[in-house]
Amino acid sequence: MTTDHDPLAPPPDPAGTPEPAGIVPPTGEWVARRLGLRLHPAPPGSGDPDRDGPDAPDLRDLIGLAVRRNPRRAHLLVSTVLGKHIPRSPAVVHGTAVALGRRVRALLGDRADGTVVLGYAETATALGHGVADGIGDAVYLHSTRRAVPGIPPAAGFEEEHSHHTSHLLLPADPDLLDGTGPLVLVDDELSTGRTLRNTITALHARRPRDLWVAVTLTDLRGPADVAALEKTAAELGTRIEVVALARGTVELPDDVLERGRALVAEEEARVAASAEEDTGPGDPGTVPGLVRRVDPPWPAGLPDGGRHGFTPADRRRLEALLPSIVAPLADALPIGARRVLVLGTEEFMYVPLRIAGALEEAFPSGEGPEVLFSTTTRSPVLPIDDPGYAIRSRLVFPAHDLP
Repeated sequence: MTTDHDPLAPPPDPAGTPEPAGIVPPTGEWVARRLGLRLHPAPPGSGDPDRDGPDAPDLRDLIGLAVRRNPRRAHLLVSTVLGKHIPRSPAVVHGTAVALGRRVRALLGDRADGTVVLGYAETATALGHGVADGIGDAVYLHSTRRAVPGIPPAAGFEEEHSHHTSHLLLPADPDLLDGTGPLVLVDDELSTGRTLRNTITALHARRPRDLWVAVTLTDLRGPADVAALEKTAAELGTRIEVVALARGTVELPDDVLERGRALVAEEEARVAASAEEDTGPGDPGTVPGLVRRVDPPWPAGLPDGGRHGFTPADRRRLEALLPSIVAPLADALPIGARRVLVLGTEEFMYVPLRIAGALEEAFPSGEGPEVLFSTTTRSPVLPIDDPGYAIRSRLVFPAHDLP
């Protein structure tokens, strides 16, 4: 199959190294040129509903590319609609997740009510919560990397490519995972599907089910990975469905890990040399920003997220509470503020996202500040200040609850 010239593809390498075929997102050119990575979207007419529908998104609009400080995986796919690394309108972040949830509800039909939705920490905790919102009468739980005294793990599994591989499931209700109905697993991307297979295998051993549904923003598995998931389903005697916003594959050279390590070492050496040269005093005109503390109400018994479970009743209580949270926040904003960032913390994404959404709705279009949402992360991403790179800067500071 031949394709037209891609105007977003980077120019040939000056040394004459040919660029691999495929596409490059606008914020992926730096990584594509240096790691040799390319994306291949599922072609139109392939019979893939996530590619052939009238509203199918362009893969380049959904992800950018960055480099990881991780010996297991050199690249990072940076979602533009997740609300993790890139600030985005909360309406877009939550709306994307809810739309995926509605597709799951249509897939499940009469079996949708009472579904349990499981999101993966740390990046997909709000995505999974939004999927549960879209399904409707669904209970939500997300995995965590942190043990909690007094709550024994109900299950655990491994994310083998991650910088922090172990996931724990800590439902306050020990029976939450013991139902026999469909269980929906939500992650921001499927690269190989290995974590998904590990999760289903572990949870199926605890409680067999006849249907599992995986939901993701981007499904980038290759044919061998697709076959591996089908094999897992056959071995377990179950059915596994995948719902994705967009599909494609990632092309990587054989030496991508070596290239990644070399890039990290090169960039860190450059930054260290620059820091040694920049030994002058700070800007004498810098004025510390004004800090205003707002303590909105929070009722006893309402979870602040899905780490231990979040029910439809909890969801209704939160929605009713949002106006009383947002009102003092809006009053505390400086007069004439043009942009407001609501920043969540690592796994703690959903409540800040919903607060950001309510704050966005409190200001009529064009009459208030632009409201954006993102969260902190422990992802070991390498920042590069280049317009063809997805993560151009970073701030590093200790976590508020752990060193």
